[in-house]
Amino acid sequence: MIQSVDRAIRILGVLQGARRLSLSEVAARLDLPPSTVHGILKTLQAHSMVVQDRDSNRYQLGPAVLKLGNIYLDTLELRSRAATWSEELARRSGYAVRTGVLTFDEVVIIHHEPRPDGSRQMPEVGIVIPSHASALGKALLAFLPDQAGELLSDGKLRSMTSETVIDPAALRSQLAEVAREALATEREEAVLGEAGIAAPIFDASGIAVGAIGVVLPAVDWPPAETTVTAVREAARNISRELGAPRWPIPA
Repeated sequence: MIQSVDRAIRILGVLQGARRLSLSEVAARLDLPPSTVHGILKTLQAHSMVVQDRDSNRYQLGPAVLKLGNIYLDTLELRSRAATWSEELARRSGYAVRTGVLTFDEVVIIHHEPRPDGSRQMPEVGIVIPSHASALGKALLAFLPDQAGELLSDGKLRSMTSETVIDPAALRSQLAEVAREALATEREEAVLGEAGIAAPIFDASGIAVGAIGVVLPAVDWPPAETTVTAVREAARNISRELGAPRWPIPA
């Protein structure tokens, strides 16, 4: 591992989670000397990966990160396959639809289909959610035992709300059920007032590469059986288009 590259990636990760930080705050979070962090930040700034506010001198992610993210999305077959089925799922359920992929201990939303009611909604592509606190994340972790084991053994599950499941044994039990049912649920674990259900998506190699699900108000819980069926069918159809031999594929 190249130390300077590792540190640069860790700095980008810290800024991703905190949005805007001072030099001393970045250094403290990484337990590195400020002089070391300053040199790396200036290098990242020169490539527009990081920008510095002139008034506060705080750092935040720069436009080059967005550009790289868009390039990644443009080359992601899963996203293109999910687009059509997401629109159909939103129409059938009446709810917003998210498609996400797992990156370390978080889910990144790669496609967002707004609610079909015509209301004004914020785009969600690029947002990250702790995997253990989201239906999308649980749908993936249940079929990726190595990643799930690493997350559960780490002992640092973040509590997002009072409903977030942070007990490893309880989460392990949930994931076992998800693996049996190929359906994950979450109610107000990431955001109060919001719930979700999701199902895993597999590729031609039989690996869970993503998940698709709906986001519904917590007051609408539990979801209608027609919505559950629609989520399963969307995941199955996308998996089929990606070449999956069957759905679901046991972990």
